[in-house]
Amino acid sequence: MAEAGDRPVRQTARYVMIGGFLGAGKSTSVARLARRFTDQGLRVGLITNDQGSNLVDTRTLRNQGFAVEEIAGGCFCCRFDSLSAAARKLDDARRPDVFLAEPVGSCTDLVATVSYPLRRLYGDDFTIAPLSVVVDPVRALRILGLRDGRKFSDKVTYVYLKQLEEAEILVINKIDLIAETDRHRLHRALEARYPKAAIVEISARQDLGLDPWFQRLATDESVQRATMDVDYRTYGEGEALLGWLNATLRLSSQHEMDGNEWLASLASSLRDRLLAAEAEVAHLKMTLSPDGGLNDLGLVNLVHLDFVPETAERLRDPLRSGQLIVNLRAEAAPATLRDCFEAELASRGSRDGAAPSTALQLEHLECFRPGQPTPTHRMTVGS
Repeated sequence: MAEAGDRPVRQTARYVMIGGFLGAGKSTSVARLARRFTDQGLRVGLITNDQGSNLVDTRTLRNQGFAVEEIAGGCFCCRFDSLSAAARKLDDARRPDVFLAEPVGSCTDLVATVSYPLRRLYGDDFTIAPLSVVVDPVRALRILGLRDGRKFSDKVTYVYLKQLEEAEILVINKIDLIAETDRHRLHRALEARYPKAAIVEISARQDLGLDPWFQRLATDESVQRATMDVDYRTYGEGEALLGWLNATLRLSSQHEMDGNEWLASLASSLRDRLLAAEAEVAHLKMTLSPDGGLNDLGLVNLVHLDFVPETAERLRDPLRSGQLIVNLRAEAAPATLRDCFEAELASRGSRDGAAPSTALQLEHLECFRPGQPTPTHRMTVGS
């Protein structure tokens, strides 16, 4: 987004924002879309976003060769100037034709606080694609009362439902993981509750059903409509019920080890501790990258405590040292998440006695609750 006179005017870039709750599969979807735009000969810049720093998503997307800027410390809506600066930085380096932006998974009201301000303040620089909200079908079925199972408290659910309400495109993801009858039930329920939203069904992981969604994002424009009502007090209280934990550690081993097996074991053990602490997990993501292993990455996900952790990407070779990044979001006090995490680290350090064959050195740890959302801009449109 160049100020007037900074450089010659070029063709308008496309701004595509992919929202959705924690664990919906946004990052995998963004990577698939980025690859499709790239395959069409377009330059793509990615912007990731989180309340904290040291993101698994940023590491994973960069590992796939994409140009990525990370905005930490708050959502796009509260860091609008940082969003603008990140776009300018990508523009200076790559001059993208398409910007793909992934906001914090606990954020809502993105149309009024991001899409409308972008259009009004930088309308000559961007065309704005319809806001997509990616949906994890298991969580949606439970929250909409279509299936029994673990779910969040009312105020966290308020944020979740507001995300669905403002979507211009509802993207039912992970269709390969649910029965066809459940998929049809969810589709009908979303269609009845949010009749103005287009609905597409995909599996980002399996690269299934993406064509209709991709075509809409490439050609359609966000349509101005009446601004969604949001109770910011309830929104803030809902976000504040979520605990955040980000950690970065150095892993070293006396012998070559199977990093995939070790990462899966860590995720399973941490899941058991969180279950015992009654922390309702929104998303646990962990990456392990070996020292000197170019574009080699292990990635494990956990979205539901009553599921087993999923290995999304596997390391190619054994390793002796590397970096572990942990991102954990759950409805629980930050101290609870810290206690579970530190207990697991302590347990691993003592398993082999005084001189364990595998050592973990903590480099960074932050635990917190998100603060009250205060948008930089909020532009409303009447009925």
